[in-house]
Amino acid sequence: MNQPPQLPFRLGWLGLSAGLYGLLGYGVQREQFPLLITLYALLFWGYLLRVRPLSLPSTDAESQLSDRLLFGAAIAFRLLLLPAMPHFSDDFVRFIWDGRLLANGFNPYLYLPRQLLQTPIAASAGLTDELFYQLNSPDYYTVYPPLNQFFFAIAAWLSPVSIQGSVIGLRVPILLADIGSIWLMMKLLRQSGRNPNLALLYALNPLVILELTGNLHFEGVVIFFVLLAAWLFVTVRLNWSAVAFGLAVSTKLLPLILLPMLLRYMITRRAVLYCCLVGLVTTGLFLPFVSIDLFRNIGTSLNLYVQKFEFNASIYYLVREVGYWVKGYNIIGTAGLALSLLTLVGILYMASGRFQQLSGNRVLLTLTLYFALATTVHPWYITSLVAAAVFTRFRYPLIWSGAVWLSYATYQTVPYQENLWLTALSYGLVVLAFFRERFVTRVEARS
Repeated sequence: MNQPPQLPFRLGWLGLSAGLYGLLGYGVQREQFPLLITLYALLFWGYLLRVRPLSLPSTDAESQLSDRLLFGAAIAFRLLLLPAMPHFSDDFVRFIWDGRLLANGFNPYLYLPRQLLQTPIAASAGLTDELFYQLNSPDYYTVYPPLNQFFFAIAAWLSPVSIQGSVIGLRVPILLADIGSIWLMMKLLRQSGRNPNLALLYALNPLVILELTGNLHFEGVVIFFVLLAAWLFVTVRLNWSAVAFGLAVSTKLLPLILLPMLLRYMITRRAVLYCCLVGLVTTGLFLPFVSIDLFRNIGTSLNLYVQKFEFNASIYYLVREVGYWVKGYNIIGTAGLALSLLTLVGILYMASGRFQQLSGNRVLLTLTLYFALATTVHPWYITSLVAAAVFTRFRYPLIWSGAVWLSYATYQTVPYQENLWLTALSYGLVVLAFFRERFVTRVEARS
């Protein structure tokens, strides 16, 4: 029986999805949660319909044309958001603040924004009161690593006055990195004998498009450098792989949790050299900023992140409730540190000799452990799980990428208030998907 032509349906989906991205990128604020979640649900439903048939590479001419259309759509959706102002996150304001400092010769790691308000430094760097009052962390030192800071400075140099101009300057490297990530995914999938179209799981994911290109989160750049390091690693160009990995760490610190896994598969001398190269790249990029205050200020902010910040957590919220019951107060100070240590133990265990091969499954499980025990899980954090899922048979990260959008219910009121029922629903869906897939995998392995 002949299959109905796919191309007309995909063209219809393309037009509808573009309209939804336009509404979310230009018309909806995060306070409008009912409208926000409705539009996102429609986008996510269309995404699931498009990626569900991915199995074998397309062979007939029409299917191949449709596949090229999907990859083109992934890029078009990102380009559609190029001039948009981020509506769902205000982190970009700190990017612009830090960038203007660095572009004007000031070390962004040394100053609290509040200390600079109406000072000669603020005047010479273009740090206006308008910009200051949009910051979400005016009393915290910046924690963004040096390669991030260079991206911020380039955007500020290109557009020293216009906020929208700086937004576009910040968005271009994220967009280019995302396109590079899709290309690397296809290369890695082909190299392992799998369908390169599986890269569409990441390329078309609404969370990836809206949070990275749309909301200007540099996880997209991190994912690109990690994938580049992986490609260079599997093609036995280990020195260049270490350089790429160092660039990833110099953008966000998260890739450090994957380093023990990589080192497990090298002889000792190679592992030491790899670590040294990663350290040299990261240290070299930090050198222009080095001072005693640098380490103290970054340490202070990271400590506050672990022991004070909490948002959309899972296991931590259960621990916190036990703490209220036993102690009568929020135990984040001790629970955050304990969960961090437990995460470290789990990461080292998964990098141990008990596991016999380097695989996407292990990367995915390592990231899952990290986010399951974290005290703060913003929606854009889950994009790294979506990238890892491309190389596995597990699809629970896709469910997570849809369910995590429920956390935007927090911003309906001022002051912000999390809806823990929606948090429980979100993680309940993820847990069900996780254990269902683990069960199915074990049954298939036995049969």
